[in-house]
Amino acid sequence: MEEIKCIGILTSGGDAPGMNAAIRAVTRAAIFNGLKVKGIYRGYKGLYTNEIEDFKTENVSNIIQRGGTILKTARCKEFMTPEGRKVAYDNMVKAGIDALIIIGGDGSLTGARIFAQEYGVTCIGLPGTIDNDLYGTDTTIGYDTALNTIMECVDKIRDTATSHERLFFVEVMGRDAGFLALNGAIASGAEAAIIPEFSTEFDQLEDFIKNGFRKSKNSSIVLVAESELTGGAMHYAERVKNEYPQYDVRVTILGHLQRGGSPTANDRILASRLGVASIEALMEGQRNVMVGVQNDKVVYVPFSKAIKNDKPIDRDLVGVLRELSI
Repeated sequence: MEEIKCIGILTSGGDAPGMNAAIRAVTRAAIFNGLKVKGIYRGYKGLYTNEIEDFKTENVSNIIQRGGTILKTARCKEFMTPEGRKVAYDNMVKAGIDALIIIGGDGSLTGARIFAQEYGVTCIGLPGTIDNDLYGTDTTIGYDTALNTIMECVDKIRDTATSHERLFFVEVMGRDAGFLALNGAIASGAEAAIIPEFSTEFDQLEDFIKNGFRKSKNSSIVLVAESELTGGAMHYAERVKNEYPQYDVRVTILGHLQRGGSPTANDRILASRLGVASIEALMEGQRNVMVGVQNDKVVYVPFSKAIKNDKPIDRDLVGVLRELSI
């Protein structure tokens, strides 16, 4: 295997708080280990359009506390085609990059896997997504910050819900994963969470009205994961208006609020650990793996596993929420 002397780093897909902390850690750990670093702007698009720049330690000064990503991120249709990937590969070779570190979610790692298969490029992935939906890691970069944002927002909504004796549906992100909705509901003392994992098992609204919406409660908050499987908060608000017209219903969609903000200590530490571990993985000759954390230990997960396997929701947490919402 050829010796790695220069790494390229990019952020791809939806941004997540803590990505900058990861960029900083990867850059500095690489330099510490005698490697050159190139920053690639706008994800795979920057590889395609050749937006590549030398990165020194000062490029990543004073960014650990910033949300978003200094490298920017973009969707790239061209990279989804063999022709586009050929252009990207040629640009990478021209820039002298021997390996790529990709910080992103499911789609980003899928892109890395295909690129690695076609051109034998060494790729290491870091799980950067607020959804926490990557298999093989207990948590992802950005998840803790998003969870804290949801908690703060729901605390504020509760003040008005209580004043007006209303039923609030609060829609949170998560794509097809209910981690933000379920843990956000527990953290904010919400009455229920409607999550895609249970969408085919039973009618979650009926279940909540029967079990959760007690006479003793003058207001209720339900967190709903945005997903085609749940239909989102608006869908449930419409159903309540039609099926239970006695309730005064309101909807709040938190949207991109959840992506922003300064990363929490947990996300900064996680990103720093994973960034350093990604360079260690390269030095050990690892390739085409995602670096994650299980039981507080760094692990390497093959791309195929991280992408293909669905991360299971902890069903015990549903019981916790139910018992505490009476």
